[in-house]
Amino acid sequence: MKKRMGLWTALVATVVVSQAMTGWVQFPTADYKTTPATGTKPTGPAAKLVLKAEKLLQAGIRQGEKKDFSGATSSFRQALDLDPANKLAWYNLGVIAQENHRTADARAAYDNALKIDPDFKSALYNKAVLLESSDTDEAIALLEHIVGTDPQSATAYLHLGKALAKEGRDGEAEDAFGFAVRADPSLQQFVPEQFRDSTTAASTGTQAGTSR
Repeated sequence: MKKRMGLWTALVATVVVSQAMTGWVQFPTADYKTTPATGTKPTGPAAKLVLKAEKLLQAGIRQGEKKDFSGATSSFRQALDLDPANKLAWYNLGVIAQENHRTADARAAYDNALKIDPDFKSALYNKAVLLESSDTDEAIALLEHIVGTDPQSATAYLHLGKALAKEGRDGEAEDAFGFAVRADPSLQQFVPEQFRDSTTAASTGTQAGTSR
């Protein structure tokens, strides 16, 4: 369960880490049906190409939901042929590669998404999870970037705490776990045992504050 929850980010708010994930990946289906992945509506001669790329993106999403990852990969790559700045196509290719343990391919895809949008939180998050065991310092930097822009990124704080604890930075790890549990008390079960007492207090304090 811990491995699964680390791969993906909540999609209720499009592509922002906001809750613990316990299942396998879901492909983004909200907020991109009428607006291109670049965040702006296309105009001029390029509009038709960009909109066609969006249709391919949505086709890839549907294929991914049906676990047709070969078909989804093909659709996303066709979308990129038409619209190289489609960060979601790059991102979804990264998700597929990461799920299939193709670490180098996943990192390259996330890096391409981040070249288009350096603040793309889902790409930052998944890249951090990808690097937790091999490059803890970079994973920490990526997670700090996320929580610096969105203090409610509960699962990012959880993974930040784990990475800091791995580096022996227990005081900072305890703070990160505290932030994670205050933002989402359901994450307490995933906090390492040695930090659980402090997060129990944090969770109790949050609930008491809410009831007042």
